[in-house]
Amino acid sequence: MVELKPMELGEILDGALTLYRRHFGLLLRLGVIALWLPASLSVFVQVTGGPTQHLILYLLTAFIQYFAALFLTAGAIRVISDSYLGQPTTLAQAVSLGASKIIPLFGVGFGKGLILALIGGAIGLCFALLAGNIVLVLIMIVLGIWALAYVACGYAVTTQVVVLEPLDGAFDSFGRSWELTRGFKRKVASIAFVAGLIFNVPVGAAQQSAQVLSLTDPASGAVVAVIAALLPIVLTPLLACVFTLMYYDLRIRREGFDLQVLSQHLVSS
Repeated sequence: MVELKPMELGEILDGALTLYRRHFGLLLRLGVIALWLPASLSVFVQVTGGPTQHLILYLLTAFIQYFAALFLTAGAIRVISDSYLGQPTTLAQAVSLGASKIIPLFGVGFGKGLILALIGGAIGLCFALLAGNIVLVLIMIVLGIWALAYVACGYAVTTQVVVLEPLDGAFDSFGRSWELTRGFKRKVASIAFVAGLIFNVPVGAAQQSAQVLSLTDPASGAVVAVIAALLPIVLTPLLACVFTLMYYDLRIRREGFDLQVLSQHLVSS
């Protein structure tokens, strides 16, 4: 079992990269199991006309990819957590836990999205009512962005809570995540921002390049489309590494949690 201590932003990122490199082979195999189907469908859509030509298949691919990403994230959290606690992990254990957490994670993700959508709707209504006053609109924009970011940071580790902690119900993860992030939302926002850049910049750049090249150089566009489809297989576990270490950092700072109890829970999962 490793020595656990509070970590700064740089230490969390460095630790996440270290764990990611250490278990790259296992995480890659898990990623292939989870995302090979949506990745294949995504490549097919991109090289045969794009989303406008295959709208139904494109939507189906996005639906499958969402659930596959939940499976991959849960399995990756198992691998990372066991490594962080000094325990071995097998692919079968990661697959088993990932499969068992898909439905709870979907429910929590839907609930989180609904909460943020309601906040966004309330902000939009305020914009409509204050449309004639530029100063108030600017104030509302700032307050709206702050409110969305504040709530999103408060629920930043619901996924880790669902996967790693015994709960009476999956939605208990909302209160648990809010308690863990209390007083640390600025740090959570900084980590989430950097993690978002790590994931979204290369994926977004590859997807945009594939769309542009498909009009001017179809062969190169097809190659880039394949790369864009494969990137989530590689990057999703890295994202899970960052947020899982952040979760442990919050638990260490907040409560000095009982490692033995958590270890026993992971073994029995």
